[in-house]
Amino acid sequence: MPARHKERDTPGSPGAWNEIGPGLWMGGHFTTPPGRALEPVVVGREFDLVVSLFTRPGHGPEPGVEHLVREVPDGPLSPRQLDAVQEAATHAAEAVRQGRSTLVRCHSGYNRSGLVVAQALVELGHEADRAVELIRERRSPWALNNSLFVQYLTTGLDTAQLLTGLNE
Repeated sequence: MPARHKERDTPGSPGAWNEIGPGLWMGGHFTTPPGRALEPVVVGREFDLVVSLFTRPGHGPEPGVEHLVREVPDGPLSPRQLDAVQEAATHAAEAVRQGRSTLVRCHSGYNRSGLVVAQALVELGHEADRAVELIRERRSPWALNNSLFVQYLTTGLDTAQLLTGLNE
C-alpha cells in the first residue's frame, strides 16, 4: 500500500521530479513509486540550480551545483517566510530565463515547492490560476493541496505578506 502523509489522506508522489515549464522542474526529497514504500530522492548533477524548501543530509545536490536553501513550513507563513518564498521564486525564474535547468523541491514535492514554482511561473508571465493548473497537470492532481498556499498565489505574495503582517 502506498505511503500517505500523516496530516492528510494524500498519496505520496510517484515520481522524483517533473518538468512544469521549460527548464523548471518540481520535486521532493521522497517519492512513493506505485506498489512500493517511501523512497529517498537524491539529486546529483542533473540540474544547474536546486532550490530546497526542506532539507535532509545526503539528498544532494553534489558539490559544485548551486543550492539555494530557504526552509519554510507547509502551513501558515509569516511575512519573513513569504519573503523567502518570493526570493526563491525570483531566483528560480531568473535561472530559467538564463537557460539554466532548475529544480525546486520540498519534502514530497507538492506544496512548498508548488508555491515557489507557481510564483516563478507568475514571474515568467503566467497568471496565478494557470500556474496552479500547470503544476497539477504536470506534477500531480495532489500538488498545491494546501489551499492557503493557493490563496497566497491568487492574492499575490506581496499583498499576502502585508495582510499576514497585520496579524503579528
